[in-house]
Amino acid sequence: MSGQEQCGSFSSAGQEAEGDGEPPHGADSATDKDQDQKDITTEYGSSAASKQPRLCGQGATLTLNLNITSSNSTVQPDMGLGMDQEHDGGKLSEHVQADGEVKAVAKVEFEQNQDQEDTGEEPKETEDEQTNNGTECSPSEAQHLHLDFSQNPQMLTGSWADYTNAPENYLKGCKWAPDGSCILSNSADNVLRVYNLPPELYSYNWNGLTEMTPVLKMAEGDTVYDYCWFPKMSSLDPDTCFIASSSRDNPVHIWDAFSGDLRATFRPYNHLDELTAAYSLCFSPDGSQLYCGFDKMVRVFDTERPGRDCAERPTVVKKQGQNGIISCIAFSPCQSLYACGSYSRTAGLYSCQDGSMLALLPPRHHGGLTHLLFSQNGYHLYTGGRKDPEILCWDLRDPGRVLFSLKRSVNTNQRIYFDLDPSGRFLLSGDTDGVVSVWDTYTVPSYSTEDVLQPHLQFRAHRDCTNGICVHPFMPLLVTSSGQRHFALNGDSEGNSDSEEEAVTSPRGHEDNTLSIWWAGPLGSVSDKVADTAATHTGDVVQV
Repeated sequence: MSGQEQCGSFSSAGQEAEGDGEPPHGADSATDKDQDQKDITTEYGSSAASKQPRLCGQGATLTLNLNITSSNSTVQPDMGLGMDQEHDGGKLSEHVQADGEVKAVAKVEFEQNQDQEDTGEEPKETEDEQTNNGTECSPSEAQHLHLDFSQNPQMLTGSWADYTNAPENYLKGCKWAPDGSCILSNSADNVLRVYNLPPELYSYNWNGLTEMTPVLKMAEGDTVYDYCWFPKMSSLDPDTCFIASSSRDNPVHIWDAFSGDLRATFRPYNHLDELTAAYSLCFSPDGSQLYCGFDKMVRVFDTERPGRDCAERPTVVKKQGQNGIISCIAFSPCQSLYACGSYSRTAGLYSCQDGSMLALLPPRHHGGLTHLLFSQNGYHLYTGGRKDPEILCWDLRDPGRVLFSLKRSVNTNQRIYFDLDPSGRFLLSGDTDGVVSVWDTYTVPSYSTEDVLQPHLQFRAHRDCTNGICVHPFMPLLVTSSGQRHFALNGDSEGNSDSEEEAVTSPRGHEDNTLSIWWAGPLGSVSDKVADTAATHTGDVVQV
């Protein structure tokens, strides 16, 4: 990658630290240290799925030319979760301390566009009625109706060669681009890969599907902590096609998603004026700001101004607030607030205007938080942690109240992602056993803080840990990633992850490092050849 700053030599990613409040650590095996550094180049050529060249000049500076507008999202009606509507249904009015004590902190008015919210009445139109009421529906809305979880999804294609040819090159997550045109993956070799969606999927000509190959490879110098797409990304506008990533001992990098070049860097410094790495990244919904998580601190950069200038928003003020490393950040789709999860097992809600804390949820998780996600209506927050068997659904109108929990198997410190479908109805998550669970969040049986919602569907996606899952923005497609570190000796995985001698958890024969695309629409459209491909590479997809 000529003309860009060097990112250092490659090293295998290690496990995250075991203790709460500690950052993830990398572990370089002796074999990995002896390997020569290899140049990662952009793959163009005759492939029909290759990215077209950028339409503007290349360089190390960030050129966005953004037309940033605020989203006019409105709060959707409550979707019949069986919740008591007697409380104020529209305010965040309490601060829940770690010891369970509830104290008033701030109030946030939820925007109410329909009177049904306070009265508990059903919305005037169902989704099907809104689709058929004579108004023209967008392609994405039409595609949402084709998601079908009454049957097991069917694997269509995937990528495995890049991950099986190198030792222990397991995947660590995957994310669809906001416009649905391509997929971004992260793996233990510290390389971010971009895959174009095979053109056969658009035409439903699936007989010609083969293994996908990455069209871009972007190499970080050390363990990748977090990565994300620019939310306004569109393949029709190359200036919006970029990716942010953070790795150990490196600044935040902005990668060009057309050429793979390094466009710019955001350089956070601590109180000693030392460069420090961000442990979590998230763009604001309009793309104008980049939020970065640190130890008891969130730093906010202006997207159009790379460099070191940023606003600091501490999460602990006068020894009160959210402790630990901010490990994940998410924005509400409807309100001007964001949520931060930390390795101290807590989640906090903050104002987008000044970063002031609105509420601190109690530490109900067994391990540090690794992922969180808002519901479509903005009323609920889903949180999941490491070495924690539950995803919790919090009612943000009554902070500290858990509506229900979703059970999954998470036995390691690895970050296990989960995702909601575009309608907000189905929540999907993998687990360390390779099983993907699908929950219907509209079918909560009763009002209770201890309800455990049973899966609507379960299927085995991989032979190894399914750590990443993401739903396509408008097509009935899923993408999953699999793999985890396998140890050589018997024992527990606890200990110093920087040690070259580490304990083992499962036999080597269970390794499955694969990126897979799944069809979640009507299965009658899938050809026999696709079914054979799925059985060959991932085993039969069976009901669990």
